[in-house]
Amino acid sequence: MSTIMTTPVRPIVRAEEIRVAVHATDPLVRAGLHSALGEGPGISLRDDPAQADVLVAVAEDDPRLIPAGSARLVLVADQPNQAEIWAAVERGLAVVVARSEATPGRLLRAVADAHAGRGDLPAEQLGSLLRGISRLHKEVLEPRELTLSGLSPRETEVLRLLAEGFDTGEIARRVAYSDRTVKNILHGLLSRFKLRNRTHVVAYALREGLI
Repeated sequence: MSTIMTTPVRPIVRAEEIRVAVHATDPLVRAGLHSALGEGPGISLRDDPAQADVLVAVAEDDPRLIPAGSARLVLVADQPNQAEIWAAVERGLAVVVARSEATPGRLLRAVADAHAGRGDLPAEQLGSLLRGISRLHKEVLEPRELTLSGLSPRETEVLRLLAEGFDTGEIARRVAYSDRTVKNILHGLLSRFKLRNRTHVVAYALREGLI
């Protein structure tokens, strides 16, 4: 009697759902974006940007009118100036898409890139942004002993030693600070980034690439 061999059925693996919201003052443009994005697999449209992973916004007006939040921003624009780029950066800018290239396929790719943490800016906008960052460092951060990471050099050093397992006293001796100074630095970091404890601040610093 022959044995019938069957191939096991593999479970279907669904792509991770990306929650997407749209911002556009023109109702026709907004409807067009909804239509284009709604066709994408794994896309779940949301009315409230606060509930979205990615916000697709058209720069019809001042980018400062774009809702601020935790969503990563895909900006549809032609030639945004430096002030508009900075306003978009403050709102989580990840990708800039030229209006002439805003096809459904391009928008869906931009959403996927933004959701995955991949940035994509045209060369002229990227150059403008880098020049602005350099000026920000020289004129604003450096005089306040801060770096682009948002940490001062001594905060960075204390965090590195904490991540290596040293306690308050050992850190104080290595950096020639008092125990109180080290505690104040750590307390300041916990308060600024709204973290719970020392383990949490080390995990946050490592995850964000601060140390």
